[in-house]
Amino acid sequence: MSDTGTGTEAEAPPRGESLPREATSPEAPPGEEAAAPLLPGPGQPPGSGPGGTAAVGTSPEPAESGEAPGLGSFLARAAAATAVLTVLGAVLGLVRDQAIARYFGASDASDAFLIAWTVPEMAATLLIEDGMALLLVPAFSLALTRRADAEAAKGAEAAGEPAPDPVRELVAATLPRLCVLLMAGAALLMAGAPWVVGILAPGLADPALAVDCTRLTAVTVLTFGITGYFSAALRAHRSFLPPAGVYVAYNIGIIGMTLALHSVWGVRAAAAGVAVGSLLMILTQLPTFLRLLPLARPRFGRLRKRVRRTAPLLGVTVLAPVVLFVVSRQSQVLVERFLASTLPAGAISHLNYAQKVAQMPMVLSLMICTVTFPVVARAMADGNHMRARQRVERDLALAGMVVLLGTAVVLGYAPQIIEVLFQRGAFDAADTAATAQVMRVYAAGLLGHCLVGALSRPFFSSGRPTWFPAFAMGTGLLVTTGAGYALTYRFGVDGIATANAIGISTTALLLLMGLGTRVVPIRARAVAVSLGRLAGAALVAGAAGWAAAPLLPEAVLSLAAGCVLVPAAFFLTGLALRSPEVVSLLALIRRRFTDGR
Repeated sequence: MSDTGTGTEAEAPPRGESLPREATSPEAPPGEEAAAPLLPGPGQPPGSGPGGTAAVGTSPEPAESGEAPGLGSFLARAAAATAVLTVLGAVLGLVRDQAIARYFGASDASDAFLIAWTVPEMAATLLIEDGMALLLVPAFSLALTRRADAEAAKGAEAAGEPAPDPVRELVAATLPRLCVLLMAGAALLMAGAPWVVGILAPGLADPALAVDCTRLTAVTVLTFGITGYFSAALRAHRSFLPPAGVYVAYNIGIIGMTLALHSVWGVRAAAAGVAVGSLLMILTQLPTFLRLLPLARPRFGRLRKRVRRTAPLLGVTVLAPVVLFVVSRQSQVLVERFLASTLPAGAISHLNYAQKVAQMPMVLSLMICTVTFPVVARAMADGNHMRARQRVERDLALAGMVVLLGTAVVLGYAPQIIEVLFQRGAFDAADTAATAQVMRVYAAGLLGHCLVGALSRPFFSSGRPTWFPAFAMGTGLLVTTGAGYALTYRFGVDGIATANAIGISTTALLLLMGLGTRVVPIRARAVAVSLGRLAGAALVAGAAGWAAAPLLPEAVLSLAAGCVLVPAAFFLTGLALRSPEVVSLLALIRRRFTDGR
């Protein structure tokens, strides 16, 4: 295991001390700039301050020392815009799942589609959400830093032959090769679909339908790879809207094909929709990508040397641990479906619906880290480890608060959520009860899933290879597999969900303990204390919702009341526990209303 320590360790705070709040304390350590807060400061309207007029699509480049003026307000607007598109994509994802549940229920057909959907799920994690981003955002950030350094060194010299652009040459050296590799991978997957289905779900009685769906979804190996490449490049340029909109386009493609062709093709229509939606993902980003990174024919005589200097983050020594980490993470889903294929028909579907809904709070919380990851990568490329530490600590606190509030809602109102979303057509009350029970079990691991997503990013932003995330994820996968085999026979799908929660929480704990000594010197103990207070608030709020939910028999009314009760209980308990995140947020809201803004 390689040690990638790139900065000095920060001294841990005394026992019980909370994380510093950059939003309320303007002072920074000597010689360092204070990290720009994700939210505007108290009394400051969004977009105010120097540089506050920057467009959401693309932010100003950093100044030579520290961050660009107005970066904090830009991140706030970028996070808000990303949140809108993320929520819209999640809503369309629910509509997609509702359509599949309505027409196919929890049956052999839906199980076959979900087995085939394992391919795009794995491809999305590897090529869009984690793997490609973890590799390419730091690579593009480094190329942008070197471009800025070269422009600053050139200064006011007379214009001669333009120097090679590190960013454009990075694209020219990597994108064509990537496309060739992805095309070969998609072709191999189509040819080997029967073998893949046999490994993923050996318990299926009739695998032919799953094989057909797998061949239709195999194209996502190519299309998701291009989508992930575009997303990483645009985020490194601080253009967040097109990457945030890809899942809107993706779900529109699936919904449209399912509604139009389900009576003719059956569940194969949904699989074809996956392919169509993935093409729409590329088209969503292509115009912005071509505007920010216009392609040009490189000078091949200098290409290899320039790429070696510009993109050391794309070498095999960095690629291998990233791929291993991402594959190990997604393999938890493979383990779940492998075990569930031995259970009665519909078990895979119950797991899928429960997981998709339960993880919505995690998706919303991780948008914070998605927006700020290029800031952390740029700080690491500049050697500013203090600014990276402050950003990571703040992101962990904010993401933890969002996901734990969502966890409380899931714990309290899981049956009502599933009934409102899915109970219609072929999806009956028995399916609702089974899915809601699994969803409550999954909720125990939501904080772990959020932390794994948030903590893995700074590990791969340092510019040096690190095997520790792969080690941590592999350990968690072994725990998931062992616990799954031990619990599935006795507890069925609930045992599978329990094993998932145990395994991912093990990985999160290892990453939290290892980050401060290897990459970014965060204070793990202070982070854990802060998250512990938020977890206590979530447990109290979830218990309050669980007790109050049956008082209103109508699911819609009960859920509406819960959306008021659970947050109120969460924030009141957070105040009682003196959670710094809750105190700061409520103080900010109070000042906004007091100032009339």
